[in-house]
Amino acid sequence: MAIKSLIINPGSTSTKIGVFEDETLLFEETLRHSTEEIGQYATIIDQKDFRKNIILDFLKEKDFDVKTLNVVVGRGGLLKPIPGGTYAVTDELLNDLKIGKQGQHASNLGGILAREIADSIGVPSYIVDPVVVDELIPEARLSGHPELPRISIFHALNQKAVAKRYAKETGKKYEDLNLIVVHMGGGVSVGAHKKGQVIDVFNALDGDGAFSPERSGSIPNGVLIKMCFSGKYSEEEVYSKMVGKGGFNAYLGTNDMRDVEKMAESGDEKAILVRDAFILQMVKDMGSMACVLDGKIDQIIVTGGIAYDKYVVSKLLEKAGWIAPFTVYPGEDELLALAQGGLRVMTGEEAAKQY
Repeated sequence: MAIKSLIINPGSTSTKIGVFEDETLLFEETLRHSTEEIGQYATIIDQKDFRKNIILDFLKEKDFDVKTLNVVVGRGGLLKPIPGGTYAVTDELLNDLKIGKQGQHASNLGGILAREIADSIGVPSYIVDPVVVDELIPEARLSGHPELPRISIFHALNQKAVAKRYAKETGKKYEDLNLIVVHMGGGVSVGAHKKGQVIDVFNALDGDGAFSPERSGSIPNGVLIKMCFSGKYSEEEVYSKMVGKGGFNAYLGTNDMRDVEKMAESGDEKAILVRDAFILQMVKDMGSMACVLDGKIDQIIVTGGIAYDKYVVSKLLEKAGWIAPFTVYPGEDELLALAQGGLRVMTGEEAAKQY
């Protein structure tokens, strides 16, 4: 029997939903929320009923009967560090989403909305591979100072999804492979996947590894400290330079790689330099992860929106193709990745993990 699932992926100003039958998308929609609508609520959790009603109203408009669903899957949020997998939305997990265990983010609403809608029709609810997936080996946690440990925050959903997709397409098990997965989007992350575990990864959020369209990545410590104590900027202003207004935004005033390519193709020397610097930093990250895996790599997988950029991918291959063969999965199909995570549990391919 086909498994019918509702997938919920909340963002800061939108809620993406999709309805799947097994892995086949029946329909999807991005439900957008204006600044005025969101501004009515003091906290992200206060938006819950507003977003739930919009989802249910849309499904009603589509003449879709929610009682035909077998499962509801939401995007995972800022929970405590956990191993990768599909997790049942238990009371404990639900509570940590509500309080924002590691911070408040719209993605916290994913599991909350999934649980409420699923409970109303008597079906299970899950989250899949949230950004806080943590499978680091102990030595990867040390940064150089005990008060500043390295942490695992990365594009776990997409990295795990493409790794498992590659394994399935090649007739192998994810747990038998050593992979370097390179995610390039608004943020970038490079992970070392060893036998089904991401044993080391560059923190994609706030200051580790290559710069990206919106983030500054690793910054020389001394210069950053001087900026922080210069008196010119507040803590929030400095942080926004690292996350949101860093990277391509800071250098070129755009976070769109397509704009950067147009500038470079027109002969803009600064755009060419920034693009080449980005490529250099990415391959340095890839080389680092190759060493983490002792040079025993079955495949390098390149994914995310920038993976559509043929120039960037060709240069990554030129500089790092000697490490291992490349597979490119452009884009980031989060709805499908969430649906696949729920489906693996519903069909018995995997057991649901307990938070």
